Amino acid sequence: MASPATSELWISSFLQAQAAELGAANNTLLAYGRDLKDFAAWLQRRKTNFAEAERDQIEAYLIDCDTQGLAQSTRARRLSAIKQIYRFAFEEGWRDTNPAIQIKGPGRQKRLPKTLDVPEVDRLLQAARQTGRTKADRVRNTCLMEVLYATGMRVTELVSLPVSSARGDPRMLLVLGKGGKERMVPLSPPARDALAVWLKVRDEAEDQVVADGGQRSKFLFPSRGKSGHLTRHMFFLLVKELAVQGGVSPEKVTPHTLRHAFATHLLANGADLRSIQTLLGHADVATTEIYTHVLDERLAELVLEHHPLAKDPDNKG
Repeated sequence: MASPATSELWISSFLQAQAAELGAANNTLLAYGRDLKDFAAWLQRRKTNFAEAERDQIEAYLIDCDTQGLAQSTRARRLSAIKQIYRFAFEEGWRDTNPAIQIKGPGRQKRLPKTLDVPEVDRLLQAARQTGRTKADRVRNTCLMEVLYATGMRVTELVSLPVSSARGDPRMLLVLGKGGKERMVPLSPPARDALAVWLKVRDEAEDQVVADGGQRSKFLFPSRGKSGHLTRHMFFLLVKELAVQGGVSPEKVTPHTLRHAFATHLLANGADLRSIQTLLGHADVATTEIYTHVLDERLAELVLEHHPLAKDPDNKG
């Protein structure tokens, strides 16, 4: 099969296939697109393109990225995008060889995820009950935080929940995760209570929307924006506001930090890794194992902070 005539067509064809065949998330596609456009522009400045580039040019591009001071994780991500588009091109018959197949990337620095202790989570949940311009805002914020901490959902999974999944006082929620994979997550009693209160407030507001000539939303957390539901960005800002109100360092708190707290607290209270893997929707238990290191680090900190023999004998204070 003849390869596409332009770099733009290479990228768009690759992204369409990723979306159609693998169910890649929109944010993933946007990241691939940005990285591949940067590589295509680099190639164009050197009078070449995807169809003609060879291994040494790909490696030169990666060296250039390093020279620019790009983070190791960014360089690893860009190489991943390049490897994937060339694998796709080889499978489609656009090229007879895959010039990226033997290139090894810089890897990724293994950084432990930030998490929160139980008192910090409690302060965030309390702040949610008190933060918001209206009672409806406060009820929604409480529901968002209780459900997030109870389930460990990804933020996109949370904000895009269909309201149908929350009907009938459910003990479990059906979540649509990465790659279109579904999983069930249990709700704690506080989360179920918060959900029931929010549903009543939400439905009353939606009844008024219909009375005013609008359409009823299919989402649990509706918004009048383009997506139809609360956006990741708005929820990110909300979580930062709750951190300030709750006296928790905003630098420590993101929606994903609550997901880490969910997993770490489960592990600390005796849950097994396989169960946590299922709840988080991790494809590989190796991804879940990071939380054992988080817990080990936290236990070491507790010993150093509180064990009398761990204190500096020269520092009597």
